[in-house]
Amino acid sequence: MDALSDSTRDDSLPDIDDDFDVEFGESTLTDLPADRFLDRELSWLAFNQRVLELAEDPALPLLERVNFLAIFASNLDEFFMVRVAGLKRRIVTGLAVPNSVGRAPSEVLLDIGTRARELQERHARVFAEQLKPELDAAGLTLTRWSELTGEEQSRLSRYFSEQVFPVLMPLAVDPAHPFPYISGLSLNLAVRVRSSKTGTEEFARLKIPQMLPRFVRVSEGSEVISARFITLEDLIANRLDEVFPGMEIIEHHAFRVTRNEDVEIDEDETENLIQVLEKGLLRRRFGPPIRLEIDSTMDALTLDLLLRELDITEQEVVRLNEPLNLTGLFEISALKRADLRFTPHVPVTNPRLLAQEDGEAASIFSAIRAGDVLLHHPYESFSTSVQAFLEQAARDPQVLAIKQTLYRTSGDSPIVQALIAAAESGKQVLALVEIKARFDEQANIGWARKLEKAGVHVVYGMVGLKTHCKLALVIRQEGTVLRHYTHIGTGNYNPKTSRIYEDLGLLTADLQVGKDVTRLFNELSGYAIEKKFKRMLVAPLHLRKGLLRHIDQERRNAQAGLPSGIRIKLNSMVDEQIIDALYRASNAGVPIDIWVRGICALRPGVPGMSENIRVRSILGRYLEHSRIFLFHNSGDPLAYIGSADMMHRNLDRRVEALVKLSDPLQVAYLTQHFDLGMSDLTSSWHLNSLGDWTRHTVKAKNRLADLQDATMVTLSQRRRGSSTR
Repeated sequence: MDALSDSTRDDSLPDIDDDFDVEFGESTLTDLPADRFLDRELSWLAFNQRVLELAEDPALPLLERVNFLAIFASNLDEFFMVRVAGLKRRIVTGLAVPNSVGRAPSEVLLDIGTRARELQERHARVFAEQLKPELDAAGLTLTRWSELTGEEQSRLSRYFSEQVFPVLMPLAVDPAHPFPYISGLSLNLAVRVRSSKTGTEEFARLKIPQMLPRFVRVSEGSEVISARFITLEDLIANRLDEVFPGMEIIEHHAFRVTRNEDVEIDEDETENLIQVLEKGLLRRRFGPPIRLEIDSTMDALTLDLLLRELDITEQEVVRLNEPLNLTGLFEISALKRADLRFTPHVPVTNPRLLAQEDGEAASIFSAIRAGDVLLHHPYESFSTSVQAFLEQAARDPQVLAIKQTLYRTSGDSPIVQALIAAAESGKQVLALVEIKARFDEQANIGWARKLEKAGVHVVYGMVGLKTHCKLALVIRQEGTVLRHYTHIGTGNYNPKTSRIYEDLGLLTADLQVGKDVTRLFNELSGYAIEKKFKRMLVAPLHLRKGLLRHIDQERRNAQAGLPSGIRIKLNSMVDEQIIDALYRASNAGVPIDIWVRGICALRPGVPGMSENIRVRSILGRYLEHSRIFLFHNSGDPLAYIGSADMMHRNLDRRVEALVKLSDPLQVAYLTQHFDLGMSDLTSSWHLNSLGDWTRHTVKAKNRLADLQDATMVTLSQRRRGSSTR
């Protein structure tokens, strides 16, 4: 179909949210119980518990379990830096209000502190009692200085003198040296020493250098089939006599501080946003402490000094057996022991992108013109699809313009390099770089400046909103027609994370989608205010409204005796208005499946409210990241994919985009994938009405199917040209 006939079809389509007159009003509804929501913070901790349960699973390869242990620790760090810190800040400033379940902020803070401590202690036990012995048995021994031979100690002493000692910076605390600043998440030794001359006791802080390997090889050579390690802090602690010559070492203990690292900026339209953000990033380094982790043997005198100097309470202290900071286990999990890892999955190229067209062999544009292409990463290769799409666009002389959003990308991004190459070749290139992406702010500022120097038009989105949608638009001259080629995805344009994040994407030459995305880019880069789209739902103006319309239509269909159904896959389900709409649909008899990776504030299975709702969660080697919205629609199913979770920030404070799929085969693929995810024969966690998650991995003594393995097998077995997906 050529562009002119596409244009005719475009004019005949209604706007995607026309004729929506249902008013839901406030999210608090008198005909639903007040306790209908689960606490979001406790739900997040339940998610991290599921990660920990993977580390505890003896059926998984050992180094994968070690990796999950490190992921748990990293997740919990961020939870404290952002969620706990934000809650404490609101309490201190008097801005905190009861949450959606009606609980006082101070009560919530106490509960999550208790639960987080329990999980952290369990996490430490899993390492000490399960994984460390299994690593030892596998030939990867984590030992201590006291267990080394004299020869080994001598060799490591030389390593310490040559490689470690020069970068150490011991900081004394006395009248001439105030207590030093302790950077967030750094691992430190609190050292008490006694002068051999005066007999006085002093305190010093010694930071463990973060640029050095956390686990030091005891044996020489690079072979890792069998290796022994000690922690860097153990090595340093046993060479303190070199660091403090002439002093008697009385005590030394490890400790670690977590600080508030959530950046808040005031987006004044009259001020340069990058400058404001850079000031905020400087403030992040000096956020107040919110958690103090100490080794279990720390004496009262040392602890009292830390509490006093850090201005932190004993309730915010977590005592753990060494080693602290188990995020360092990422080093161990990365060791090259294929026998201790998952069997590799090799991504395949989508069969549609292998197709050729006379006169335009191997062109991705000819493949997209033949019909929409639905991509499923990492089972299908990102590099031969999305990356190839943008790299071909950068080289193609027929391409006139490229527009793209960048939320998070990799350090050496071929996507960014393609945009730079396109600009340098004279193409019009627009990059919307979201410099407020949490913890990627500095990197994105760097990318923005690099792109600007290459001649790319760089914009930062809209004041007061983060741009989270995943969009790329290529304008190509084909004869007398300008054709739009568009990619809309659920994940970031990051080739590295695309190998471990499960995501979906749509490549299309559909004119309606192209015009929708063009309008959206004009809104993001200029002053246009676009309220209507043809195949997209866009936040913050009408994504919520569109989803509520579809949910309510299923409710009406069920009440009229028509077939109905709602299926939603996402990272988080928190928004009260969406949840209330799902409760109403459930009460009308609509079967509802929710597939959620992380937080879920919805309570399934409550009689008279949610007995028709099932909630499942799947975690595994890949991070389930795609968002899917399926509606039965009286036998004419609707399917959307996109970037939005059901959270206030996504629906009200971000620019998000969902695109409607038009190919029935693509809708059927997502439906089949959902069937597998929700099947009782698939390994998953089930949520009950009390907020408890139960893992289901075995049935009748047989291990249940792994969804991610099954999906890889399915897509790998497809023959070239066997699918129009």
